[in-house]
Amino acid sequence: MTDSIYIRPFGLVPGPQAEHGNAIRLAGGMVYAARFAVVLRRDGKVVERWLASPDTMAEVLGQLPDDLAADAETQWANLTLAHPPLEMGGRTVRLDQPQVMGILNVTPDSFSDGGEFMDKPDVQREVASAMLEAGAAIIDIGGESTRPGAKPVWEGDEIVRVVPAIEMCTAMGAAVSVDTRKAAVMEAALDAGASLVNDVSGLTHDPRSAEVVARAGCPVVLMHAPGTGQDLHEGGDYENVVFEVFDELRARRDAALEAGIDASRILLDVGLGFGKTVTHNLALLNALPLFHALGHPLLVGASRKRMIGAMSKEEDADKRLGGSLALALKAMDGGAQMLRVHDVADTVQARNVWRGMRDAALVDFGDLPG
Repeated sequence: MTDSIYIRPFGLVPGPQAEHGNAIRLAGGMVYAARFAVVLRRDGKVVERWLASPDTMAEVLGQLPDDLAADAETQWANLTLAHPPLEMGGRTVRLDQPQVMGILNVTPDSFSDGGEFMDKPDVQREVASAMLEAGAAIIDIGGESTRPGAKPVWEGDEIVRVVPAIEMCTAMGAAVSVDTRKAAVMEAALDAGASLVNDVSGLTHDPRSAEVVARAGCPVVLMHAPGTGQDLHEGGDYENVVFEVFDELRARRDAALEAGIDASRILLDVGLGFGKTVTHNLALLNALPLFHALGHPLLVGASRKRMIGAMSKEEDADKRLGGSLALALKAMDGGAQMLRVHDVADTVQARNVWRGMRDAALVDFGDLPG
C-alpha cells in the first residue's frame, strides 16, 4: 500500500486583504492563495480530501501519519518559497513576477514557423533584436523540432544550427537558453555563451546531460514528457494526469539533485502538449498552483500549441495569438514565473497589464474594515 499527499491551492484572491490577512503569497510572486485542498492518494486513487486555510493548515496536517506529515510540511513551506533571481551571463532575471522567454527556432521543420529562420542569420538577428526590444528576459534557441513525428537530428547538425545563433544573441547582450536534450549540444551551447539549459526530456534522454549541467552550474528547465526514447510523446496514458505529472517531475528533480545540480537552479515545466490530450493540458493549467509545492520556479510553454487550434476551428499555428495570450494569462494567474512564447511583444504587453491589475488589487480594498 502506497500513500502520497498533495497540497493544492485553489482559492486564489487578489490580495491578502480580501481574507483579512488569511492568505499566502504563492511562491514569492504576485498571486495569493487562501484555500487549499490536502489530498491523500492510496495506490493511485484519491481516498481523502481535506479543505484548509492558512490558519487551519497545521490542524489538518497534524492528522496525518508522520511520514506524510513531513512531506506535507515541506510542500506547505514550498508554496510560500520566494525564488532567487536567475544569474545568466551577466544578466539577472528576477522571478518575483512573470518573465517572458522568446522562442528562436533554427530548424527546418518547426511546427510554428516552418523553418522561417533556418540558415538566415540576418533574419535571426532581426527577430532576436525585436524580442529583446519588446521585453524578452531570455531568448530560447533550439535546433531540433520535438513536435510529434519529427525526425531526430544528429548532434553535430544541431550544434551547427544553434551555436551561431547563440553567439549572435549573446553579442547583443541577451540572456540565452538552449533548447536541447543532447549533452554534446549543451556543452557547445554553453561554451558559445548560453547560460541556461532547457531540456524537454528532463535530463533523461542523454545519460551525460545531468553531469554537464551540474559541472556548468547553470540553471536548467526540467520538462515532463512521457516518452523515454526518441519520441517524447509516447506513453501518455494517465489515470490522473495532474498527480502523475507532479510525481514524475518530483522524481526528475530528485535525480537532478542527486547528480549535483543545485536546487536553486532548477525550473520545472509540466510539458503541455507532450503526450497529453487537450483535456490533460487544461487539467494541468487549472492545477498549476499545485506544482509550486515542489519548490521550484515554473515555466509554461503554451504558445501556439495545437490545443488552441483544437478549441478554435483548427486555426493554423500562426493564427493562434488570441489563444496563446489566454493561456499565458491563465499561467500567470497560476503563479508561473516564466512564459515561453513566440509572440513576445504581445505577451509582454499582456503581462504588463496583468501586473498592473495585480498591483492595483493590493490597494483596492478601501471598502473593507481595517
